[in-house]
Amino acid sequence: MTAPSDHPPDIPDKLYFRIGEVSRISGLPSSVLRFWESEFPRIKPKRTEAGQRLYRRSDVELILTIKHLLYDKKFTIKGARQYLRNAAPPEEAPSSKSDLIQELLAELKTIRELLE
Repeated sequence: MTAPSDHPPDIPDKLYFRIGEVSRISGLPSSVLRFWESEFPRIKPKRTEAGQRLYRRSDVELILTIKHLLYDKKFTIKGARQYLRNAAPPEEAPSSKSDLIQELLAELKTIRELLE
C-alpha cells in the first residue's frame, strides 16, 4: 500500500534503508520516524548489533502511507491506526523459494555493504 498522490517519491530498489535514507525519501525528520515506531506497531525496523535501524521497503511504503493519511487526509494518529488496521493485513513473507532466495541475496548484499 503506497501513498496515493500525484507524484509519489521514488524508493530505491534495495532491501534495507537506514533511518537517514527513509527520512530523505519521506521528507520526515528522523525523530518523527522514531515516534511513529511507537505509535504504529506495523513499523518494525530491524536492528544491527550496534542498534542502528534498518527499515524494509514495506516499512518505507507504510511510512509514506501514514504520512499521506496524517498530512494530506488530516487523520489523527488514532484514526490512521484504525484505518490501517481495517485496510489490509500486514505483508506476508515471501511465498515461493525464488522469492526467498532473492530476498536472501539482497540481504547478504546489504550486509556486505554495511561491513565495507
